Amino acid sequence: MASLMLSGCFYANTSQAPIATTYPYTEQQRMQAAHHWDVLARHEATQILQRERVRFRDFYITPAEESSASAYSGGEFGRGFRTLLTSELVSRGATLMTVPTANTANIHVGVEVVTHRDRGFIRPPVGAFTALTAGIAVATIPYNQWSEPALGLIPGAIAADITSGSWTHTGNEEVIITTQILDGERILYSSSNIYYINAGDRRHYAPHRVPQAPTTPTVSITDTW
Repeated sequence: MASLMLSGCFYANTSQAPIATTYPYTEQQRMQAAHHWDVLARHEATQILQRERVRFRDFYITPAEESSASAYSGGEFGRGFRTLLTSELVSRGATLMTVPTANTANIHVGVEVVTHRDRGFIRPPVGAFTALTAGIAVATIPYNQWSEPALGLIPGAIAADITSGSWTHTGNEEVIITTQILDGERILYSSSNIYYINAGDRRHYAPHRVPQAPTTPTVSITDTW
């Protein structure tokens, strides 16, 4: 009997397929205002001017219509972000050219929208279950000690006022924004940032699809049988 039990333990920690695990807890910001575009432009300007390879170069920001097909230019966001990045670089002393020259380093902006359609369970913010349980417990206090039951909601309302600014949902829409500086075939600088976006704001980042006119069917006529 002992031998049979030990032989069964040999297979206790095996599996016919990999077991799903989770990543360590991380946070990701949500981009939902033009001010957030400006924050990213400030961040990129700071990073660019800290790089020795590019800080003393003349820059030319490639317009959206000149961006390569491999990296979509970003629609409304792309145009706004280029303008904000231009302002940030110029205000910090960088030289930007209105036309490319043989000595300019070209700044390219690429945007890719990611849509998740089959996500599993996503853990709520840290402390959500504890806060919910504490709120229920506080709401029951008046039934035992206070004369007015509605007073039990006051502590919860105070906590909500303090913490509600940090509440947001995870969502299924994300955007990857990449800023690169190219010198011919060389990539001198590359920075990618990922944000959540609201589903209704997708049009700011995704390409606008121009509806195509329906094709008229043609019929071939011949006198040959």
